[in-house]
Amino acid sequence: MTARFAAIADVHGNRWALEAVLEDIARRGVRSIVNLGDNLFGPLDVDGTAELLMRLDIPGVSGNQDRELVEAGSKHSPWLASLPLRRELPGMVLFHGTPHADNVYLLETVHDGAVAPARDAEIRERLGDETGPLLLCGHTHIPRVVRCGESLIVNPGSVGLQAYPDDAPLPHVMETGSPYARYAVLEQTVRGWQVDQIAIVYDWESAAETAERNGRPDWAFRLRTGRARESAAPLLSRGPMALPNA
Repeated sequence: MTARFAAIADVHGNRWALEAVLEDIARRGVRSIVNLGDNLFGPLDVDGTAELLMRLDIPGVSGNQDRELVEAGSKHSPWLASLPLRRELPGMVLFHGTPHADNVYLLETVHDGAVAPARDAEIRERLGDETGPLLLCGHTHIPRVVRCGESLIVNPGSVGLQAYPDDAPLPHVMETGSPYARYAVLEQTVRGWQVDQIAIVYDWESAAETAERNGRPDWAFRLRTGRARESAAPLLSRGPMALPNA
């Protein structure tokens, strides 16, 4: 891995967002990319996203919903099953949730339905014996840069889905509040890693219309707004769902 690279995560089958992010990465002259998982799960363009990611052959890890697709027998299971839970590259470690669990938040804690930044002690407990100067995670869809001990931990946010409700460990919502696709560019300097969290405009209306055609108006709302739900709507889990072309 070079001293300057891009980190993407949580594409969730959103080919429109992925294409825009990849174009922006190329425009910035960034030549290396890592992928932090949850690639295809969702009611969008599963096949188009899979084709693009497999062709690029980006170093990456498996997310919890990649694993769920493998367990369900997706036609993309061979590729998804080849992705490790944890991947070590020179100077950094990649994982989706935590190094030991793909479905656990590392940098956030849910208390009574509210989401708050995790305390250092909580982060250290979730990391277990994992150490290193640079740790990269996804899963929460929320861009974060956190210093914990000697480790810099970066979540680049989600390429493809800016909000969702969930019911584990307690009902809560995660939302960025805008529909922009998110990723990060990291560059090693004499003072340490510089992290640029980037938000990219893309054709989210086409993605939302696809979600609607596939019977997921809830996803359409999230794609258009970056909000998990309308204020009067009931709290719904993001799964299970039918996956077109999965």
